[in-house]
Amino acid sequence: MMQNVHLAPETDEDDLYSGYNDYNPIYDIEELENDAAFQQAVRTSHGRRPPVSEKTFFLISKTSLASSIGRPMTGAIQDGVTRPMTAVRAAGFTKTALRGSAFDPLGQSRGPAPPLEAKKKDSPEEKIKQLEKEVNELVEESCTASSCGDLKLALEKAKDAGRKERVLVRQREQVTTPENINLDLTYSVLFNLASQYSVNEMYAEALNTYQVIVKNKMFSNAGILKMNMGNIYLKQRNYSKAIKFYRMALDQVPSVNKQMRIKIMQNIGVTFIQAGQYSDAINSYEHIMSMAPNLKAGYNLTICYFAVGDREKMKKAFQKLIAVPLEIDEDKYISPSDDPHTNLVTEAIKNDHLRQMECERKAMAEKYIMTSAKLIAPVIETSFAAGYDWCVEVVKASQYVELANDLEINKAVTYLRQKDYNQAVEILKVLEKKDSRVKSAAATNLSALYYMGKDFAQASSYADIAVNSDRYNPAALTNKGNTVFANGDYEKAAEFYKEALRNDSSCTEALYNIGLTYEKLNRLDEALDCFLKLHAILRNSAEVLYQIANIYELMENPSQAIEWLMQVVSVVPTDPQVLSKLGELYDHEGDKSQAFQYYYESYRYFPCNIEVIEWLGAYYIDTQFWEKAIQYFERASLMQPTQVKWQLMVASCFRRSGNYQKALDTYKDTHRKFPENVECLRFLVRLCTDLGLKDAQEYARKLKRLEKMKEIREQRIKSGRDGSGGSCGKREGSASGDSGQNYSASSKGERLSARLRALPGTNEPYESSSNKEIDASYVDPLGPQIERPKTAAKKRIDEDDFADEELGDDLLPE
Repeated sequence: MMQNVHLAPETDEDDLYSGYNDYNPIYDIEELENDAAFQQAVRTSHGRRPPVSEKTFFLISKTSLASSIGRPMTGAIQDGVTRPMTAVRAAGFTKTALRGSAFDPLGQSRGPAPPLEAKKKDSPEEKIKQLEKEVNELVEESCTASSCGDLKLALEKAKDAGRKERVLVRQREQVTTPENINLDLTYSVLFNLASQYSVNEMYAEALNTYQVIVKNKMFSNAGILKMNMGNIYLKQRNYSKAIKFYRMALDQVPSVNKQMRIKIMQNIGVTFIQAGQYSDAINSYEHIMSMAPNLKAGYNLTICYFAVGDREKMKKAFQKLIAVPLEIDEDKYISPSDDPHTNLVTEAIKNDHLRQMECERKAMAEKYIMTSAKLIAPVIETSFAAGYDWCVEVVKASQYVELANDLEINKAVTYLRQKDYNQAVEILKVLEKKDSRVKSAAATNLSALYYMGKDFAQASSYADIAVNSDRYNPAALTNKGNTVFANGDYEKAAEFYKEALRNDSSCTEALYNIGLTYEKLNRLDEALDCFLKLHAILRNSAEVLYQIANIYELMENPSQAIEWLMQVVSVVPTDPQVLSKLGELYDHEGDKSQAFQYYYESYRYFPCNIEVIEWLGAYYIDTQFWEKAIQYFERASLMQPTQVKWQLMVASCFRRSGNYQKALDTYKDTHRKFPENVECLRFLVRLCTDLGLKDAQEYARKLKRLEKMKEIREQRIKSGRDGSGGSCGKREGSASGDSGQNYSASSKGERLSARLRALPGTNEPYESSSNKEIDASYVDPLGPQIERPKTAAKKRIDEDDFADEELGDDLLPE
């Protein structure tokens, strides 16, 4: 119908009615007389047609022509309106308009259009559409839940989608032919279900679902899902089947899809590495590096050659890794002119997502190169130093020139591991003379080394150099704070730690050390706040947990201290010092059974702690298990053979248990070792007298002589002869050893417990020197961590073996 409608051209604005008189020449009745075919047709059919009046013929011809043309003919009456004879009337204008009718070109006066016919909700087609919509929604919800980490909900949604999709297929088969089944929906439901089974580690179900997809020939390109099946077999460590399915997937991928083929070959190489088949893995990665070299393939190829021990191939693989292009254009982030618009664009793209991806790619490349260099440097040459030198030369000739200095620092760290400190210091001092970044890193390491060697002056000097080279280096500021802390200026040390935290809020060393500083300043609340923040970062750090417990103990909150120490035990269950600390706290709380349990556990892991041995011996004396107490005091006498008190306690336990002969032998043996010990002689006199032995008189004479010598010394001291009195005191201390009275005034670590003295018979001589306090002073299991702050290195380095830990990686700025 639209073939006779002609639009007026935009350029011809004068003639608005052009084209209205154009019509098909077939309908031109003026030329019918000259049309031979028409005249012949009229003649042949005239006798067989009924006669028609002129009026009727006029109406029929006009009507037929109107219907064929698609519009009323001139003069025709339609809807009560006569068509104008001109046939060029503008749209919307009729004669009725002149008679007062309103202008209504859109026919709005006819009223609203009739309502659409309502769809039948009960029809099978509508039910199928609704069910299909529900299946799609379930698949989307499953994917959303999986991306949010709710794997269980994602699996349930995937199962629901699978059940409804099967119902949908059955209903569609009843209504339409099987060819009209929505295969795309079936594929998406099955694929999502298999994926959710896989992430939920339900590998058997996932493999079965993938098999359903792969075996269905109606699904195009489903064979590539065999790569997913290979991934599942790899997780199950079924390497032979994983390689089989990877190769089947590789056969399904066309050669034009080069990127996918490379990824599958990388998976094959990884599988060969895990299976220990390094030669096959080398073939895969060599093919990848020849077709489409990338960082991961180059790194894995280097590892494979290292595993087989091929030095020359290691060098070639490292060079291939270095030669992989990064495809990062750094020049676009530098503004070439002073145009403000260009500068704004440059600033905007300096930290956009693309720039962040480029930075991550560069960091990954540097990590692979540094790791490969540290791995192969000790084995590619006759010495590790020569190997590092070769790696440094190769790196300097590549696009990663800045990594050469980092390799030099790693070389120094390797010297530290071999305890060749002079070579390490020499290398670091050379690096100290280079640019600011390397200078700051080298000076930071030197400061840490001198700090570990307790040369605080040199440590402070190099810490100053590191800070001046890079004021925003948190490791340098931390080391500077450590040197100030060692000198006792805790307030200034806290300022350096705070500045380090302002530069890098994730610097855990600075946060730990500032907590120690507040503890030294007796600002316990602030110290506790620091360690609690650190605990939120390092959840399983035994050092942090112990410091929190220590602060609660200083705040006189033993219940909280015990609770945090229990967490320490859960992290390091075999630490004897932590166990003995728990025993001490329970002992102060009056819970002897719990205290005994933890003291005994501490003794079991470390049977050389004299304080634990003393407590256990006193515990068995309190409970009157003399025989068990003897074994602890005998061990103590072996550990401290010059201390007479342990042998006296052994003899006392024998005496209390009724074994007088054994007690007498022990006292005699003690008297031979310490002939001028008054307390031992008193017990010998008493035991020999009770047993009716003749030796009692001899021991009594010795006892009397020693007591007279003691009285003479006391008189000399009272007479004011300071010089001779002091020398006599020294001679007494060296000759008489530990007497009963002298023992009560001995050092803190040598005092006996009140329970060791509180034996029956308070009128006995050796009990006159009893001490009512227990010395259970606790030594920090973390060594110097309480007294000295951490260095900038994240791993604590002990004084005896600090070269076994690596400083370089943690001291360099990221």
